[in-house]
Amino acid sequence: MYKIGFIGLGVMGFPMAKNLVEKLPETSSFWIFDVSVETLHKFSETANKFVHICSSSKEVAENSNIIFTMVPEGVHVRSVYLTPGLGLLAADLESRILIDCSTIDTATSNLVREELSTKYPSTSFYDAPVSGGSLGADKAALTFMLGASSNDPNMPLLKTLLGTMGTSTFVCGGPSMGLTAKLCNNYCSGLVAIATAEAMNIGMKAGMDPRILASIFSTSTAQSTISDKWNPVPGICPEAPASHAYEGGFKVQLMKKDFGLAVDTANAVNAKLLLGRAGLQAYTDASNDKNCRDRDSRVVFRFLGGDEEWLKRYSDENR
Repeated sequence: MYKIGFIGLGVMGFPMAKNLVEKLPETSSFWIFDVSVETLHKFSETANKFVHICSSSKEVAENSNIIFTMVPEGVHVRSVYLTPGLGLLAADLESRILIDCSTIDTATSNLVREELSTKYPSTSFYDAPVSGGSLGADKAALTFMLGASSNDPNMPLLKTLLGTMGTSTFVCGGPSMGLTAKLCNNYCSGLVAIATAEAMNIGMKAGMDPRILASIFSTSTAQSTISDKWNPVPGICPEAPASHAYEGGFKVQLMKKDFGLAVDTANAVNAKLLLGRAGLQAYTDASNDKNCRDRDSRVVFRFLGGDEEWLKRYSDENR
């Protein structure tokens, strides 16, 4: 019988946990905690399947043998795991499996791992950040980057559980390597989003229909998942946050955080960057713009002054 714990029911965690609980055997139990009581009750009502609401991370640990965590930043991970009396380490964690899906700095992840291995040597801790955004989380189509070796004895179980929430699991080689892969991915996708927004803006200001331009990108060397599924221009991808006033998705502040962590990692390993400083500045400035803050990170198109009402103009011309 699975006794699963899930901590962090935000934009990503909520749909991830929902997909997981829906695919568990009927004999399972599912223990949840989030700082939002309203969110906990909403999840319980939505899932309505052997779900138990907890009042702390410790309570989750006391009732679960496999625990997922999905929170925004390293400070939240430290709080979930290390808060005296209330954190996961306040419970007896012997022989537990802990899987942190948060995208955080490797130093925090390694600190948590060291604390766990010192106090509970039989406990396994994995970094397993995800890619695919809220759309991927909703559709159980995430990519997991797992910080583990391919011969890890828990690998079959890990792949089974992660497979309820995603379509791909990449075993990245060892502790913190999942996070390294994720930061490299977000550095690249963050720059691609800026480049796509800039290129679309150039074409639109020159008089091109953005639908044609996006179609050209999709079959040319500018092709990318960002352009095809998360296009920064409203109206190009109907399901993308850009087409819904940039609501939902991956907040621009979180992209700033991840991009900054990637730049920090590059500096730590002495990897030369040509675009890192400019990209980080773009996301920093957009995060501080009241018209962009708390919006999906592809809001950089708005930050550039792109035409969000272009479709209305084309409709007027065709009357």
